[in-house]
Amino acid sequence: MLTVNEVFFSTPGTLGRWILELACFHALCDHFGAETRLVVDSSALRQIGGSSLTDRSLPVREAAPEPGVIPRSYVPFRNAHLLAAAVSWGEVRGARAIFVGAVWEDSSGYPDCRPEFYRAFAEAIRLGTRPETSLRIETPLISLAKSEIVRRGLGLGVPFEKTWVLLPGRGGRVRRVRVVPAPAAGIPGGRAEGPDSLSDSRVRHYPRQ
Repeated sequence: MLTVNEVFFSTPGTLGRWILELACFHALCDHFGAETRLVVDSSALRQIGGSSLTDRSLPVREAAPEPGVIPRSYVPFRNAHLLAAAVSWGEVRGARAIFVGAVWEDSSGYPDCRPEFYRAFAEAIRLGTRPETSLRIETPLISLAKSEIVRRGLGLGVPFEKTWVLLPGRGGRVRRVRVVPAPAAGIPGGRAEGPDSLSDSRVRHYPRQ
């Protein structure tokens, strides 16, 4: 049984992505019966720029990640901004944990997805909140490959049909794709659906982006 009581949402992406992600957020909240929701404006990260996810003038890299190279899609220190807002709300609400869907094992190498980043932030929470506040950070996906996350999600009954994934498209643009779990992950019946949908082989090419 998965129980959701309070859910926090924030995104620094472009307006189109914000609308899409916000719609998915509310659809998932409705599905799981979230009682309290908070939507936070992180548009300052768009003003700061420096990432292909927040600056339309920067093309999205289409090639595979390069070892030791931080990709252009990295939003500078984004997760610290999101965590800070979540911690503030969590302390006000008397929460005990913040769950973050960060992935390091099968990711693009974003520095703020590293396990040590979350350990350091947990210490900042301890030092920077009230003595009676006990708020931990949970990163249940951080050591899983994306294929393992899909399998785990299917086992938990995650409504993937209510979600979207953004993948690199032609000319550095981003394609919006609804992905059904692919055979490459050991899951039969994989396909991509929706605007600018990709073939199965193309979807399998991008899990590490």
